[in-house]
Amino acid sequence: MSRGVLAALLFVFLWSTSFVPSRIAALEAPPLWFLVARFVTAGLFFAALAFALRLPLPVTARRWTALAAVGVFGNAGYLSLSYVAFEHLSSAMGAIVACTNPLILAGVSPWLLRERLTLGKSLGMILGFGGVVIVMLSRAGGGSARPQDVLLAFAGVGAFVVATVIFKRIPEPESLIVVSGTGFGSAAVVLAPLAFAFEGVPHVAGGGPLVASFVYLVIFLSVGTTLLWFWLLTHGEASRVSAYFFLAPAFGMMLGALVLHERIFLRDALGMACIIAGLVFVQCDAAR
Repeated sequence: MSRGVLAALLFVFLWSTSFVPSRIAALEAPPLWFLVARFVTAGLFFAALAFALRLPLPVTARRWTALAAVGVFGNAGYLSLSYVAFEHLSSAMGAIVACTNPLILAGVSPWLLRERLTLGKSLGMILGFGGVVIVMLSRAGGGSARPQDVLLAFAGVGAFVVATVIFKRIPEPESLIVVSGTGFGSAAVVLAPLAFAFEGVPHVAGGGPLVASFVYLVIFLSVGTTLLWFWLLTHGEASRVSAYFFLAPAFGMMLGALVLHERIFLRDALGMACIIAGLVFVQCDAAR
């Protein structure tokens, strides 16, 4: 198994574990202020690391603007819209919406990133997303989703796609540590006024679970998955790398079986088979 595949699997595994702590954060704290605190903490970490390693910084306003845009769309846009949607959206529906990312990216890549949309890649994307729907609908229960929350979640996915396209179009981007630090700093600057306007003065009612969620999200998501995602994008096509998002609900299902002893049904296995087949189509197509 190649280093890229291992990195992609690790990224998706960590990303799939974010739904529970994100849900706790959305319910026990003002979601926008929670994100501001998360962005500031991660941004300071990356800034200190860049300073300690004496990494070169962008030298033009255009480069600074491009890196800031990646953070504004990928962090402030995607996460803030998703957190607000998660206040009412079920985790199953949230996962399904989040997994439209590869479909949207595959659709725009031929025009914006000059990546070929072949028959094999298209079939793989359809199979992968079909598998996600099968797995998540089997666990959705009778809960309903408000249209406005689904639209917010879709808007968040769109913002993440925009951030991905901007990053891929930057010629020879700076160190990933500098890219990440700039992104989180710009996201905090943009989101803080909005948090104050919509949520007022920061206030927190949660206790231990909220603190644990914050620490986990900063270390493993803001730092870990951010570096992994940018590394993956620099070593492969955006649409092909994003196809691994389809595995996130499957990882969640397996974690539920291992930790919570949840049952796995035949339809779950069918969904998993579709996801794996879709990934095989996408990766084999890219290898030609």
